[in-house]
Amino acid sequence: MNLAKMIDHTILKADATEAAVRKLCAEAREYGFASVCVNTCHTQLVAAELAGSDVLTCSVVGFPLGAMSTAGKVAETRASVADGAQEIDMVINVGAIKDGRWDFVTADILAVVEAAKPAAVKVILETCLLTDEEKIRACQACVFAQAAFVKTSTGFSTGGATLTDVALMKKTVAGNALVKASGGVRTAADAQAMIEAGADRIGTSNGIAIVQG
Repeated sequence: MNLAKMIDHTILKADATEAAVRKLCAEAREYGFASVCVNTCHTQLVAAELAGSDVLTCSVVGFPLGAMSTAGKVAETRASVADGAQEIDMVINVGAIKDGRWDFVTADILAVVEAAKPAAVKVILETCLLTDEEKIRACQACVFAQAAFVKTSTGFSTGGATLTDVALMKKTVAGNALVKASGGVRTAADAQAMIEAGADRIGTSNGIAIVQG
């Protein structure tokens, strides 16, 4: 198992500078991480910094709340893919889940999946805000919409990835999507536990510490 190739090297804080993003890209190239994951304002910079490497450019859409219009998510997705994004991590509409508006939730994901092509879409469920039944229904919506991944968390809400949630998501998608654990994964032991629970990708700002053990 190549642990580095399972890590999305991430910088999503509001005060992230271009210098910090460039540093992250250099680290990703050095360690061979799966991707560098940034807010969409940095997509062009990351794509340029990673050119010629096999590290992917990943952008977040509708981040961190997921509460903007579908049209807004679609526009952000298209702009980011045009800027070089190869993966899109979109935040699901949590309020619509709470309202039981599953047709809207599914359509929201579908619209981003279509807008992102050929980029793969990971859908952030923000599991800390959902019941188990809502997590299951959300995973099913992601599979129906042909999202590439279901992802636990933004890291900006009330909690991050848990082993229980990763295992539940892995069971629910049943091989029809991959699982990304994100939020609070800080050590090699954390990452290994998430992988054993079913995670195919790890989102973290602590990638170097993780691969160094």
